[in-house]
Amino acid sequence: MWELIFVFAILFVGSLIQGASGFGFGLFSMGLLPMVLTFKNSTLLVLALTLIISFHVAVKFRKHIRGKDLLSILSFALAGRILSFFILTFYGETEIMRKLLGLVLIGMVIYLYMSEKNAYAPSFKKPIFPMLIGLIGGIIGGIFAVGGPFFVFYFLMRYKEKESYNANLQASFVIMNSFTIVLHGIHGDFTDSFVLYFLLGAVAVLAGVHIGLKWFERLPHTRIKTLASFIVFAAGVNLLAFS
Repeated sequence: MWELIFVFAILFVGSLIQGASGFGFGLFSMGLLPMVLTFKNSTLLVLALTLIISFHVAVKFRKHIRGKDLLSILSFALAGRILSFFILTFYGETEIMRKLLGLVLIGMVIYLYMSEKNAYAPSFKKPIFPMLIGLIGGIIGGIFAVGGPFFVFYFLMRYKEKESYNANLQASFVIMNSFTIVLHGIHGDFTDSFVLYFLLGAVAVLAGVHIGLKWFERLPHTRIKTLASFIVFAAGVNLLAFS
């Protein structure tokens, strides 16, 4: 019972953060879920629930989605998701994955902090940039469910309007996660216990993202990102120290 409450609370807070800032659900949730679930089930649960969150937001801002802009980055991101499928399938239950996740989470927080210090640059117009971002983000997102910051960085530079940034970011999550979930579904990776956590999580994330979207319109993102970054960093340290 307490385990279900703990999982519900994690997913609710993570979805609230994503609704308010456009990302953060995977970063927050993957720092805590592996404490009570297997690494593989944690990743699959976060990917499936991110699909619900992102679809909800993408529909809300659908008028701002730019299909042509998504093509270049998503084609390489999907290639990265194929590679991540094999890595997660063969190594998803090993202890080393928890420690790697801890390093990735800490690295993501440092990455976000450093990227915020950089000024706007037009380098995203070079074809190699979305290719690299898509491939790396696709691999990390498929293995650890925390590839969002790479796409956040790209779309923040690509669009100055927050609605365009959020709409295209969420649309990319919908496409990538749908692709990954289909791969794992065909492979038979979803168990009966997963379905229970998914149904519980669906309630949590729909409530969380609804509140978060209201914050998106009113509150400064810096406060939410600072708190989320602190929690994610602490979770990464915990995974390194105690896994």
